[in-house]
Amino acid sequence: MKTSIKLTFVLFILLFFSCNTETPQVENDFKFAFLTDIHVQPERNAINGFKQAIDTVNKLNPDFVITGGDLIMDALEQNFERSDSLYKIYNKVSELFKMPVYNTIGNHDIFAWFNVNEVDTLHKEYGKKMYEKRTGKKRYYTFNYGGWRFYIFDSVHQKDNSQYYGHIDTEQMEWLQEDLKHIGKSVPIAISTHIPLATVWTQLEYGAEQANFPGVVITNAKEVLELFKDHNLKLVLQGHLHFYENIEAKGIHFITSGAVSSKWWNGKNNGLEEGFLMVNVKGEEFEVDYIDYGWESE
Repeated sequence: MKTSIKLTFVLFILLFFSCNTETPQVENDFKFAFLTDIHVQPERNAINGFKQAIDTVNKLNPDFVITGGDLIMDALEQNFERSDSLYKIYNKVSELFKMPVYNTIGNHDIFAWFNVNEVDTLHKEYGKKMYEKRTGKKRYYTFNYGGWRFYIFDSVHQKDNSQYYGHIDTEQMEWLQEDLKHIGKSVPIAISTHIPLATVWTQLEYGAEQANFPGVVITNAKEVLELFKDHNLKLVLQGHLHFYENIEAKGIHFITSGAVSSKWWNGKNNGLEEGFLMVNVKGEEFEVDYIDYGWESE
């Protein structure tokens, strides 16, 4: 009898609290900015242009910033002194951001791939090592925010000292496959990649039957996306093309942003102003706006 009374009392207490307390909700509404193809340099008043973009970002007050690659102009064909000076400019100006910044590597951020006649390939910062040292991040990595999982890709590959092309290498593919094993199937996922996973730019520029070429798109995109087939991939943020597009396919938004530098700090690029993306996230849904930050070229 006493056991029955105790059990009844416990059930009453549990029922009371379940009816009179709210179930804690995970707060995952947030916003972030995506700035790609900055191409900062001492020429063309680009430093002041970048500062103006940062000032606009700070006024919009996102929780964090993701950059989409091509931070500088340029390390690919330059000597160490020039490349070193550009990274110093980028890092110094980036200190003006009032929120965390997550960088993505672009082709122009890679040191001396196209300058092997003047730079020894054994140089301690040759290739992507300079980017990793100067930004303090690996060429690919992941982070969490607001219940979302963010993947930052290195999409630039080279074979036999030739032209770069879009590719996710074996090392990243294996890392990604292993990481996804530990991510819940329902966790919303976003990707940042410099070279696009999907784009219609080529067809619009060169004709409907024109195939994408290797420098414009990730050549093994199908295999990359296949790894996410049982996960909740929602958003792919892309750069490289200085072009704005928003493609929705199979429940995924592939958004290529216009460039912070637009036409490499020479004004509009095919009518598109210098700008960046603001992404407002509410739960698993999001809205994206392209922000013209008001820069005018000299």
